[in-house]
Amino acid sequence: MQVETGSISIHTENIFPIIKKFLYSDHEIFLRELVSNAVDASQKLKYLSSRGEFTGESGALKISVKIDSDKKTLHIVDRGIGMTGEEVKKYINQIAFSGATEFLNKYKEKPESGQLIGNFGLGFYSAFMVASEVEIVSLSWQEGAQAVRWKCDGSTEFTLEAADKTDRGTEIILHLNSDSEEFLQSHRIQSILEKYCRFMPVEIEFEEKIINNTKPLWTRKPADISNEEYEKFYEELFPYQPKPLFWIHLNVDFPFTLTGILYFPKYRPEIEPGKSRIQLYSRQVFITDAVKEVVPDFLMLLEGVLDSPDIPLNVSRSFLQADQNVKKINAHISKKVADKLTEIFRENREDFTAKWEDIQMFVKYGMLSDEKFLEKAKEFCLLQTTEGSYHTFEEYKTLVAEKQTDKDGKLILLYSNNPELQHTYLKGALDKGYSVLKMGTMIDAHFTGLLERTMENVSLVSIDSGSLDSLIDKGEERTALLSETESGDLKKELEEYLKTIGTYTVEVKALGEQEPPLLLTQPEFMRRMREMSALGQMSMMGNFPETWNAVLNTAHPLVAGLARETDAIKKKELTAQITDLALLSAGKLSGPRMAEFVKRSLGLMGK
Repeated sequence: MQVETGSISIHTENIFPIIKKFLYSDHEIFLRELVSNAVDASQKLKYLSSRGEFTGESGALKISVKIDSDKKTLHIVDRGIGMTGEEVKKYINQIAFSGATEFLNKYKEKPESGQLIGNFGLGFYSAFMVASEVEIVSLSWQEGAQAVRWKCDGSTEFTLEAADKTDRGTEIILHLNSDSEEFLQSHRIQSILEKYCRFMPVEIEFEEKIINNTKPLWTRKPADISNEEYEKFYEELFPYQPKPLFWIHLNVDFPFTLTGILYFPKYRPEIEPGKSRIQLYSRQVFITDAVKEVVPDFLMLLEGVLDSPDIPLNVSRSFLQADQNVKKINAHISKKVADKLTEIFRENREDFTAKWEDIQMFVKYGMLSDEKFLEKAKEFCLLQTTEGSYHTFEEYKTLVAEKQTDKDGKLILLYSNNPELQHTYLKGALDKGYSVLKMGTMIDAHFTGLLERTMENVSLVSIDSGSLDSLIDKGEERTALLSETESGDLKKELEEYLKTIGTYTVEVKALGEQEPPLLLTQPEFMRRMREMSALGQMSMMGNFPETWNAVLNTAHPLVAGLARETDAIKKKELTAQITDLALLSAGKLSGPRMAEFVKRSLGLMGK
């Protein structure tokens, strides 16, 4: 068979319905696209005027959006460069022929010409998602140009004729279909314009009111902006919220263009994790608030705006496409946040410390997820003690090294994830002169492991995971007051009694003189597994039930007396009493057992 070559034929009658129905996921985007085109037309005229190619009077380059309820039409009017009949044929009749792209190519040696929104040349056709007929009435800026009117009902047929328009620019007239009459409601159009167009660079008028800010804060130089202006802009973006802690103004022009302002809000537990409050713009046009690819995960709780023409969008300008620029921007944002935190820490540590409660979630998550951020954050990440002091990693190691280094030379860092509930354990540690870290956030189950990996020869243990003598083993021997036989018999009796309460592993050990007769502890490893399971991080490994050990202190006089008690009833009563005291200390005594404990205690006091 002879080899043939040729061109694939694409029939517009097949592709046009696809563009109309499936190009955009949300029909309201049609208004963003048409207003964006009007902005482009206005920006082009400004540029031509700056080059001296357009010498006429440009006047106020304002875009008007109007509703005609009687005729069921929506009008978008601009005073930009307009189009000749030939340009209408080129830009409108040829699907995906972008006038913005051609304009950029023509003037590509001039960087100012890059401030155009249009890219693919498809935005205009979004009008047919809501309109049964679309009209374009346009008069070009070129001297001697004839105004033209273009009409199309959504088929591949159109009409193009002379018009009597005398004002330069373009008017788009949408004859809304019966399914889209919601766009004849003023509040609906207002909400769409405020969502997508509130920061477009050309004034947009709706119902005799300018609805946009053409020079939003992120387009200005940081040196020219006061703190009050930053806070006012935050209030504009997120009304009725507390003032932000601080902010980062991004202004990058190489190797990509990125501007924006990211605010650190006061931490609010009600903020839904994973729901972004960062708005992404492209040349001041709102694109999306789904910015997961652009912003590192650990910064998704930040709030603000990002604007970049270098973030690749899909053909509908609604979704991001992953590429190297997105990865570079992501890494740059992470670096800028780390640099800002370092700057605040060095310049005003007191202020940084005061804000730590609100920012620690960002910092800890960032250290867990980003190696480069981790290296920078070692300088400013703070460890908080239960007594309210704050220390960097190195400061804290130096502070506790003398008292909390065990017999093997390992530094033991004690922590509490609930100081109030673990008060008995905490008091015992503080009485021995130990320091205890406060680890109460949901992320600390992972952060404790990170600290162990980051700090050489360091181990973190919860204060209720063992006796203090076992947690920080100094190699000191304790003398038991019970013989091996007495210890074994008492252990069996305690095991039988504990079966009526739950599942406990009983250990017999001589503890320090200040330790209670019976101590309940949670194994550190099982605690961490359970906490990570609760966070949904260990689903592949199943659930980890709460497990406790019961440590019988054979160096305590009460235990010695209990072992030698000959009255079976009294022995059972005392066993119940020291068990309930241990449960009470561990925060596990409540309900009927608490009532029984109170009754028994009163009885023992009476005796």
